[in-house]
Amino acid sequence: MTRITILSAAAFALVGLALPSIAIAGGDVAAGKALYLQNCSSCHGDTGKGDGPTGMALPVKPRDFSAGEFKFDTDGDGKTGTDADITNVIKKGAMAYGGSPLMAPLPQLTDANITDIIAFIRSLKQ
Repeated sequence: MTRITILSAAAFALVGLALPSIAIAGGDVAAGKALYLQNCSSCHGDTGKGDGPTGMALPVKPRDFSAGEFKFDTDGDGKTGTDADITNVIKKGAMAYGGSPLMAPLPQLTDANITDIIAFIRSLKQ
């Protein structure tokens, strides 16, 4: 084998290892939007600004996803707003992490649903 062939084979192997994590982390923005509109927009608003009809009546404004800033580090990794953090808040509610009890858990959502919602939420950052 030539050096180029060996390097090409190594590059393909590395790409093959990386692809599953990209696919898992990516989510489907369009599917996420549909789920978000069904489950989240009444408080967070259709465009994620925290201005949904229910959210406007709350004593504390819901998170503005267009700012791309998140409050919780639910897994203790020193970073707030990771996919794991958002997943935990959706699954268990914000109160489980010292947040508002008004952000209730959404146990009916699958992991795939949540991954899609996160993809949509991330697309809202301006």
